[in-house]
Amino acid sequence: MAKTVTEPAHATVEATPVDEATPAAPSWRRWSAQIGLVWVTLYGALRIHWELGHMPGDLSPVGPDLVAFTGWPSVGLCAAAALVLIALMTVRGSGLIRWTLLLAAWAAGVSLVAAGAMLLLDVIGGILPGLGIRFYPLGALSRVACVGAGVLVVLSARSYQRRTREGCAACGRTASSAGPLRRTPRWAFWAAYLSVAGCLVRIIAQVRIGFAQSPLSAGASAMLFEVGFVLGGTVLPLSLVHGWGRFWPRWVPRLAGRRVPRRLVLWPACGISGGLIVYFGLTQLQMIFERLQGRNPFPAEGGLALPETFFWIAVPAYLTWGAGMAVAAVAYARRTRAPCGTCGR
Repeated sequence: MAKTVTEPAHATVEATPVDEATPAAPSWRRWSAQIGLVWVTLYGALRIHWELGHMPGDLSPVGPDLVAFTGWPSVGLCAAAALVLIALMTVRGSGLIRWTLLLAAWAAGVSLVAAGAMLLLDVIGGILPGLGIRFYPLGALSRVACVGAGVLVVLSARSYQRRTREGCAACGRTASSAGPLRRTPRWAFWAAYLSVAGCLVRIIAQVRIGFAQSPLSAGASAMLFEVGFVLGGTVLPLSLVHGWGRFWPRWVPRLAGRRVPRRLVLWPACGISGGLIVYFGLTQLQMIFERLQGRNPFPAEGGLALPETFFWIAVPAYLTWGAGMAVAAVAYARRTRAPCGTCGR
């Protein structure tokens, strides 16, 4: 396979001149910790209200609205995130203190995102209501709030990291930071094609047991889902490493040779890969735990009357799909990033 792509001569990116009037950092980034603190405090108060005997029923297919952190541990997680955000706003430590605070912030943010892992099912069931995946409105709102809190904690940690080190406050780059990639590296190609392989293994596993065993309903929604499934597992990962993911190919009317909007490729890749990693990563851990306890992770009475072997093939395939696309997305982000408007790097 080709490892480099020759780009059109007119596609040369010129460095953006440094604008001294440009603010040091976007306002949303400077206020992310404050917004996150209000957000996580309100959500924590809601969790306390629910745990005091006002928990609504029917929040998800498994009962609780969150995973890993359910019951009072969810309240503790919100409290820990609030304390971390307060520290990010008030402590300007260095060395060990700085790294400890950053580690705590990332741990709290990632834990909140992981707790709302079933949001992936909410998105699919909400977009394609005829698919047979039941949508739980109140549970979905809770998971959105949980994941949103986690994202705000992570953004606050990144902002703190940039404020407390030498470098540009807007982009976080220093004089020694690696610049944009001039060509797509070999490891990105391997990651993209590994992602495609994961998707194909998942499809082969379904073919092996038969599509009649699929828990999804038939109809237009199922057709749209299958089309999106295949495109998200083949075209999207490959667009991250091939030239047609950065410039429209010749056969596209009116757009041939023009740049593909960066967000059109990068945002879906990040969203899908993140959802696959979080949801199926937790599923894989649960499967391992249940099997170590001598239990079937997917008993027939749970509504998924599929061979256990199917899940031991499908879930790692989903993880491979998501992880490979995430790695390729990193290369795409560095390959297509524009110079910072503040420092010019």
